[in-house]
Amino acid sequence: MIALRLVAPGTQLREGLDRILQARMGALIVVGDGPEVLSVCSGGFLLDAEFTPQRLSELAKMDGAIILATDCSRVARANVHLVPDPNVPTSETGTRHRTAERVGRQLNVPVVTVSEDMSVVTIHRRGEKHTLEPIPRVLARADQALQILGRYKSRLDSVSGSLSALEVEDLVTVRDVATVLQRAEMVRRISEEIEGYVIELGADGRLVLLQLEELMGGVEDDRRLVAKDYFQRSEVFELTEVLIALSQLDDEDLLDLNAVASVLHLGAGIGVDSALQPRGYRLLHKIPRLPEIVSDHVVTRFSNLQKIMRAGLADLTEVEGVGDARARAIKEGLSRLAETSILERYV
Repeated sequence: MIALRLVAPGTQLREGLDRILQARMGALIVVGDGPEVLSVCSGGFLLDAEFTPQRLSELAKMDGAIILATDCSRVARANVHLVPDPNVPTSETGTRHRTAERVGRQLNVPVVTVSEDMSVVTIHRRGEKHTLEPIPRVLARADQALQILGRYKSRLDSVSGSLSALEVEDLVTVRDVATVLQRAEMVRRISEEIEGYVIELGADGRLVLLQLEELMGGVEDDRRLVAKDYFQRSEVFELTEVLIALSQLDDEDLLDLNAVASVLHLGAGIGVDSALQPRGYRLLHKIPRLPEIVSDHVVTRFSNLQKIMRAGLADLTEVEGVGDARARAIKEGLSRLAETSILERYV
């Protein structure tokens, strides 16, 4: 991702690469001028000149590699012959691309190649290869992904609302919880893919980013709080482990509700139709201006949502951080959420 940011539209390096492509030239560019890079350099010219797109395109007329500073602010060397370890594996065939892949693997620095014949820009780093695509094509993919994200977000809102109603009625099953976690994780994965497009689009991705942020508002909190409400805590198993385990499920396992439910460590003999009781973190989070630390104190005091909903004002005011005004806000807020959730479910 860092390497993609370096060559995103709007950056000087991308402008220089576009100039090279327009002139139908090739280039081999190493982003990094540390001792490890200089150790594989042979010959060339020491420049140490300020970087400009025009200088980059002019220097590309020479056959050798161009060495840039790590932040692309200066051109360190030009017309350099790179001599990486020949034992480093490579799947490329062209001389320039073989050298680029070996240097990227050996030194862990971004190496950019511009193919003269194919007019293609490729980035090599850590054995990974990314070919830059035309901006209109990336925008089309981002638009399509946003449409898919919108549909999945709508489905997530639906199952999340159903879970709220079931929590109020104390009718939650493992299946209901796993379904919300499944949908939230699907939405998160689609958003990650769109974030990659935003990085690749650079200055051209502002509108895509705005749409993504609007669609993803509250999703990460909902995902975390659902897990926090239901996972079985132990000395060696905390909330962070739940979220990591959920993110590490492969696509096939993510479609299996039993596999999704397993990340909560609910214990042996708990099936998808087993009943569960929420702790109440998620619904308390929906009450305006109620800090999460206060929600934690409320749940610690009452242990589950049903007891919180039955608690009186006097009981709530005994909780650390809850005064008379906040106790009324909690009672009224939960009552409104209960009415709204049940109404939305049955209407």
